[in-house]
Formats: sequence, structure tokens, C-alpha cells
Amino acid sequence: MKKDKPRILEKRRSTSPGGKSASRVAGQQTAQEILSQPATWLETARLFEQNAELDKTFVKLSPDEPWLFVACGSSYYLSRTIAAQWAKLLRVACTAVPASEFLFAPDEVLRRSDARQVVLVSRSGKTTEVLRAAEWLKANTAVRTLGVTCSNDSVLQDLCTHVLKLPWADEKSMVMTRSFTSILLLFERLGAKFVGDSELVSALDALPEKTVAWLAANADKIRAFGTKRRYADFVFLGQGAHYWLAQEAALKMTEMSSSYAQSYHTLEFRHGPKSIASRDTLITFFLSDAAAQEESLLVGELKKLGASIFVVANRATPALRRDADLLIELGLDEPEYARLALATIPAQLLGLAVGLRKGLNPDVPKNLTRAVVLGSKNGAAAKRRSA
Repeated sequence: MKKDKPRILEKRRSTSPGGKSASRVAGQQTAQEILSQPATWLETARLFEQNAELDKTFVKLSPDEPWLFVACGSSYYLSRTIAAQWAKLLRVACTAVPASEFLFAPDEVLRRSDARQVVLVSRSGKTTEVLRAAEWLKANTAVRTLGVTCSNDSVLQDLCTHVLKLPWADEKSMVMTRSFTSILLLFERLGAKFVGDSELVSALDALPEKTVAWLAANADKIRAFGTKRRYADFVFLGQGAHYWLAQEAALKMTEMSSSYAQSYHTLEFRHGPKSIASRDTLITFFLSDAAAQEESLLVGELKKLGASIFVVANRATPALRRDADLLIELGLDEPEYARLALATIPAQLLGLAVGLRKGLNPDVPKNLTRAVVLGSKNGAAAKRRSA
């Protein structure tokens, strides 16, 4: 982590390269990055508060106008989570689309979203579809664009009106863990700043220390559970914003362990998908405040069908203690949206444990690269110039 005055928001290109190194022990780098999240969140909060340029820039962005987020993979699920939060917090339309969907129908997406401000998210700053979306927006519209990346040196910054950089949150391993939660918390702080929500700010300030204690009490339990037995199928369920955490959790399981994983809105699982529930299925629930009672009934139903049940809940009930094979409580008094970053971590630890049990190295999943960089349309490597 660099201490030479890193900037959250910059308009100019930094010359500091990001180093990359492979871990010598399988999964060690990913494990370190998962466990480093509280410290990374503290750094994000510190730099957010110290950045004088942030105020000048966000005068030009409006909390009263619709927002559109454009991203791929984990960054897309992150964007959907942020959009769900901001729609409730700002009380304006906020949505997200995969960059590939935007590229095939940009006019339709902009018309449907009514957005005049677009956030483009790419951890590496090199994701081809995101860069192409930014290029199209720059060439064809007058919308305000905000690039979000963990790279100090990215073409994305040259294509966007403004850019947010979080190089201290980047990973050396391939999968997104701490960068996912750090960007999420940064946007929660931005949302709180827009509406003057001091309660949310206080909750976010308290989260890193509480997460340190939570990790000490729960990380080993989750990793032990993930290595205990093999499963043929993994299912992740969530309602509301938790649905996007379920999507991200399924992706983490797929990436880290090369396992087949699915995700659904929790109560939709009754409508067909529950046919796969068996002793070979591990079903993970992310319980929401609004639907916890109904979700708990489904936990009991699926337990009777023989499935193994992993529950992530803020507070446990006797029924959950009875029906869950592993019950992990967050135990926080903070508002639900302030708990989402912590709620993301159990699936990261589970995916890591399952991958190691299968003899894989979650630091470098097969068939994957840290960024999806595509060739040009004529088959040659894509070459981009600074704007």
C-alpha cells in the first residue's frame, strides 16, 4: 500500500506502476487480501476525507438526476448493488447494465435509463467492453462520465470526464475481493455525502473495527466448513440488494473453485430451481431485513429436502439455529446497507476453501486473466491512444 499521498480522484495520469507477484502457496495471496479488507476500508475512508478535489468535482454531478452504471463481471454485480443502494438513498432512478449490453444498444439503454451521468467501473482500467463504452459515450453524447478503477495508469481516465482511483484496494490475485468491498463502501460514503446522512457515515466509520473482530470469530469456521465435504451444486440466494451479493457469491465460487454455482432471488427458488435440492447441494442464504421471516421458512423447507444450508444473517433465530448446517451472524446494529460489505466476505472465504479442497490455486484460477482484453474487430491487438 503506497503512502506517498495517493489520490482517490484524479484528472491526470500517475506514473506509479502497480506491481504484480504470484503467491508461492496456493490461495495464500487471496486469503491475505480477504483478511486485509478492514485495513483497506480504513485507508479508503481516510483518503476520502482528505481529498479536497472531490468536493469540486462532485458539484458537477447531481444526486437529483438518474444514474447509469456500466461494468462487467464482479464490477457489474458491484454496480447493481450500488445502484440498489443509491436508488433508495438518493430517491432517483439508478440502474446498471453489463458493458456488452450497452454496446449493442447504447441509445436504447440511455433512453430507458434517462441517465445524463454514467459511471464506468473496471478494476484494471483495461476491460475492453468498458473502454469501448466509454469511447462511445465520449464520441456520441454530452453525458458526464465517472470512471472507477484500481489502476494508477489507465486509458479509462482519458475517456471519462472524471475518475476515481483506488490503487490501494487492488489485488495481486486474480479475483476481486477487497476491491469489490472498498468500491462499494466508497460509493456508500459518496451517497451519504450527497444526502447528508450522518448516521450512515457513523456506521461506515465503525465497520472496519467491527469486521476485524468478526473475522477473528468467524473466518476459520467458514473455511473449515468449506473443506469438510464435497458438493456437486452450489446455490446462493438473496432478496433485494442481497440478490446481487448472491450473484457475486456464485461468481466467486465458480472462479475460485471451478465449481458449478447458481444464484436466484431467494423466494423464486421455490418456483422450479428447488428441484436440484439434495444432499449433494450446498445452499447459501443471504437473509434480508425485509424478507427474513419468509426466507427462514424456505431454509426449513430445503433442509427437509436434504440440502446442506449455510445462512448469513444479521441476527439468528431459534429456527435458523436448528435448520442451518452453518449459521454466521453479522451481529451489527448498523443499517442494512452499511452491512453489505461485511456480508460479502463469507462467500469469499467459502469459495477459497472449496477451491483449496479441490487442490486448485484460487490465486490464479484456470482459464482466467485479471482483465478481459479483447482484440480489435479485425483480429489485431487493440491499440488505444490517449484522448
